[in-house]
Amino acid sequence: MRVLVTGVKGQLGYDVVKECEKRGIEAVGVDIEEMDITDAASVDQVITEANVDAVIHCAAYTAVDAAEDHVDLCRSVNAGGTENIAKVCRKLDLKMIYISTDYVFNGEGTRPWEPDDEREPLNVYGQTKYEGELAVTNHLDRYFIVRIAWVFGVNGKNFIKTMLRLGAERGAVSVVDDQIGSPTYTPDLAVLLVDMVQTEQYGFYHATNEGLCSWYEFACEIFRQAGMNVDVTPVDSTKFPAKAKRPKNSRMSKDRLEQNGFRRLPAWQDALSRFLKEIQPSQ
Repeated sequence: MRVLVTGVKGQLGYDVVKECEKRGIEAVGVDIEEMDITDAASVDQVITEANVDAVIHCAAYTAVDAAEDHVDLCRSVNAGGTENIAKVCRKLDLKMIYISTDYVFNGEGTRPWEPDDEREPLNVYGQTKYEGELAVTNHLDRYFIVRIAWVFGVNGKNFIKTMLRLGAERGAVSVVDDQIGSPTYTPDLAVLLVDMVQTEQYGFYHATNEGLCSWYEFACEIFRQAGMNVDVTPVDSTKFPAKAKRPKNSRMSKDRLEQNGFRRLPAWQDALSRFLKEIQPSQ
């Protein structure tokens, strides 16, 4: 099998290519320099010439607060870029995996979101990712839409790296405790995506590491595992006003993974432990 992976410079794209290579699956990794996804002609040419069986589309505009001020740019990447890829996948009859987000939901209540729940985004980023989902479903039958949340990996910025830096600099941090979800470790997710792309089990999925926490609980566990004595204060999200509204409920049901023969991701605490070991030399 031969797969094209977008966003190869990001946390997830980087790990998907590594996972493909581990398994002897040919991976063609591209980023904006090789394929500007907002340029339909470029997308058509690059994917056609790559001669692949599937596209795993990890590239996205993910600056959630900046998106509120750069709506057109965010939409051109997350909706327009995804549509460009979907159209080429339809023309060439390729499978497509589209990475989406918990931000397509309104974040209310406490029930875990099901893959087929109504989508009602709270912010520009969530809205444009929703529009990306629509582009995929409008153009393709052979698709996987995988929603993820609270992503962390070696290749990029993330909450864990920020906490480690702030904890070392200040010895104390304040972290919101009224947003609940599950972290997602990109190497674990990459295993699932590479498993998935080799099947015909199409549809909507949720994929995060197992277990729930608040950002405050996540921070406490980061410092505990890192052996750092940092004072962590839980605060309400109103204390951190941001341009983009965040969902308070990012719980997502992952039952469909098992129903369709896929393995759930390991516990988030286990993933955190492996991540800390991975980055230790660079700390």
